[in-house]
Formats: sequence, C-alpha cells, structure tokens
Amino acid sequence: MSTLERTKCRLRAHPMALDATLATGVLVTMMASSFVDPHGENGATWGVHTPNVLSLTLMVLSAAALVFRRRAPRTILATTGAFSAVELVASDPRAPVVMSAVVALYTVASATDRPTTWRVGLLTMTVLTACAMLVGPRPWYAQENLAIFAWTGMAAAAGDAVRSRRAFVHAIRERADRAERTRDEEARRRVAEERLRIARDLHDVVAHHIALVNVQAGVAAHVMDKRPDQAKEALAHVREASRSALNELRATVGLLRQSGDPEAPTEPAPGLARLDELADTFRNAGLPVEVARADHGTTLPAAVDLAAYRVIQEALTNVQKHAGPEAKAEISVVRVGPNVEVTVLDNGPGQDDGPEEGGGHGLLGMRERVTALGGTCTTGPRYGGGFRVHAILPVKNRTAPALGDSA
Repeated sequence: MSTLERTKCRLRAHPMALDATLATGVLVTMMASSFVDPHGENGATWGVHTPNVLSLTLMVLSAAALVFRRRAPRTILATTGAFSAVELVASDPRAPVVMSAVVALYTVASATDRPTTWRVGLLTMTVLTACAMLVGPRPWYAQENLAIFAWTGMAAAAGDAVRSRRAFVHAIRERADRAERTRDEEARRRVAEERLRIARDLHDVVAHHIALVNVQAGVAAHVMDKRPDQAKEALAHVREASRSALNELRATVGLLRQSGDPEAPTEPAPGLARLDELADTFRNAGLPVEVARADHGTTLPAAVDLAAYRVIQEALTNVQKHAGPEAKAEISVVRVGPNVEVTVLDNGPGQDDGPEEGGGHGLLGMRERVTALGGTCTTGPRYGGGFRVHAILPVKNRTAPALGDSA
C-alpha cells in the first residue's frame, strides 16, 4: 500500500480530522482571497484590500462550523449561509465568506436525496444571490454577484453527482454480495440434496441385503446339524447377498470420490431390467414373490428406473422383515398413459403393526424419492390383512437426474 493510500485510510478512519483539515484549508483560502483586489489596473493585486474585524470574525466562525459539517449538514449550511449573507450585505470590500456556504451546500447535496438537494440548493442560491444583488453595496450586475449564483449551483450539482455515484457503487457491491450469498446457498442446497439422495440409496441397499443375510443366516443355523447341504446353500446365498451389498455400496460411495482419486466403478445403477434378479434374491430367502409386468417394454429415464427399483426393493425388504414367515408378495409394473405404476402387495399379518407403519425411514425415503421425480407414493395396510405400496412415476421425469443416478 502506497503512502497516499495509507493517508486516505487514516483520514477515512478519523472523519473529524479530515473535516478539520478541510476547514483549515478553507479558512486559509478565504484569508488569502480577502487581501486580493481582482479589479486592479494590472489584474489581481495582492495586499490592496484589508479585511475588517467583522469579515475576519465571520471567516473564522464559518470555517470552524465546517468541522461539524458531517454531523449536522443542514444546520451547518444554514449557519454558513447566514454568515455569508451578513458579509454580503454589511462588508465593503467583501471577504469570500460565501466559500464556506459553498462547501456546506456540497455536503448537504452529497448526503441527502435529489429532491432535497434541489430544494435546498435553489433556496441557498436564491437567498445569497438576492442578498448580494439587492442589498449589497455593489451593483446587482457585478461579476461577483453572478459568481455567487454559479458557485452555489455547481456545489449542488457536484454533491448530487457524488451522491449518485456512491449509490451506484453501493448497489453494485450489494448486488455482488447478494449473488455471492445466493451461490453459496445454492451450493449448500445441492450438497444437502445429494447427501439425502446418497443416504436413501445407502439405506435401501443396506436394509435389503442385511435383511436377506439375516434370514439366510437363520436358516443355516437352524439346519446346520441335520441338513448340512441346505445349510451350505443358505450360506452361499449369504455370500452372494453380501457380495451384492458390497458392490452396490462401492458403486454408491464411489460417487463421493474426488477427481484425483482412483477411478470409480462404472457399473450402471440398478433398474427394472434387474427386477427378476431382485425377486430371485427374496425367493432364495424363503419369500414367495410373483412378478407381473405390463409396461410393454417402456424405456424409463435413469432416475425413474432407479426409483422404481428402489421402491420395489424397499417394499420387499419390509415384507421380509415384518410380514411374517407365511407371507407372499406380489409385484406389478404397469404403464398407464404418461406414467408407470408400481405396486407391491403382501398378505402377511405382521405388516399391520410393523415398525415401518406410520412413516418409518424406509417409507419416508420411498415418498421422498418418488416426490422428487414428480410422482406420488401411497402406503398402508390392506383390507383383510397385509400391506400395499403403490407408486406412480412419470415416464418423462420433470427433474434433472441426480448425480450418480445417470452415471
């Protein structure tokens, strides 16, 4: 930072010192000008005029008033204007006391709005010029009288221009700050949405596969001594379910890697094309599952396809965990106009009062996932026993695919 910039910073930090310096400069200028005769034979002549006591007093008082011009600009303008009017009317030769009124008028114009500047500026110009022309000792057409009108007008115009520029710069800075805050808020919102999406995926994956592992491990423990071949088959299903869980977890968490990390998995996100494979995993766990499809080979967007798969996966997981050992599940996927409807039914009595009833995390995740795509999801017990999950998803989703759903 240069010496000039450091000086400006110090003066801005102490505005009273800056105003005192300005007042001193105005006083010195008025004092020096009061000794000059602008109409001498050889032009401006120094030392011809000698200001009287009244002029000296008015110059000192008006300059001292400028020290407080920021605190009460209109009061200081009225004070310096009064001193200037007295000087214009009573003194001959005149001292340039009106210079202090010009500085005060500039301060008012730079600190108020434009209508106030117009009113105050016209009033000051009119009063001082009228005093100089009508009551003063010089003829009304004297050059000094016209100069008062010009200087006060320029002071008002300059102050208004400075105020306008300050307002413009402030508006630009405020707009930039608002845009920066908006960008930060948008980034935080997107991060929160992505975290929620990843949390839903992790919940679906972990709940599904852990439920299958739990069932198969229980079967293996039950038949380990009497039917070792069936125990081996159950353990094989456990190994397959755990491997699938690890692969899906790796694919989901791999989305969180940075650009410099090792290459993330490129396995596509699951969809309805793997519905039969999903149903087989539950059949192997002992849950009878029937699948009926009437979507006529509809190609779904990646986000919709994944949401339909996750809804079915979560619904079957809830059936496995809560519907009881005698439950059966039915899955239907039907294309109805611009939507695809996914329904999962079961006849198990355990779902009626299961822990997911009333909006557990699994059901809440289903609804959030479907609602984010512009669809609807309803869940509830069936008449006569069992549970029903029904989701309506638009074939052409109205939201952009989330990161990773379209990977």
